[in-house]
Amino acid sequence: SLTSDWDLANYAAPSWLPRFEELDTTNMLLRQRIIFLGSQIDDMTADYVISQLLLLASEDQKKDIKLFINSPGGSVTAGMGIYDAMKLCKADVSTICMGLAASMGAFLLASGSKGKRFCMPNSRVMIHQPLGTAGGK
Repeated sequence: SLTSDWDLANYAAPSWLPRFEELDTTNMLLRQRIIFLGSQIDDMTADYVISQLLLLASEDQKKDIKLFINSPGGSVTAGMGIYDAMKLCKADVSTICMGLAASMGAFLLASGSKGKRFCMPNSRVMIHQPLGTAGGK
């Protein structure tokens, strides 16, 4: 019958099919101790990067962690959370700009371990004065 052919409870994938997690580029990069920050920095992005930093720091305190950055910047508080996690790591955090590191992205690029901050030949870095407002009477 047709329903017996679609019984997914008893379905087993062929052994020659790779598992989904092995096809996930983020997991493949993480296994090489590479974190990719490729978006605006907000609370969700920061949580993701911080959790990856903490995971890699707990696995091996001596091997470098590489943080690739292509970000237009974003939230100061979220970025400072990433900065604090970078400084918490006993392993050196190497920062590499690919594309753009602007605003908070540039701050994180400059926060890499001494001697391990890099920019690709066609990348751009933009740093500006902090913005703020004051109100009152």
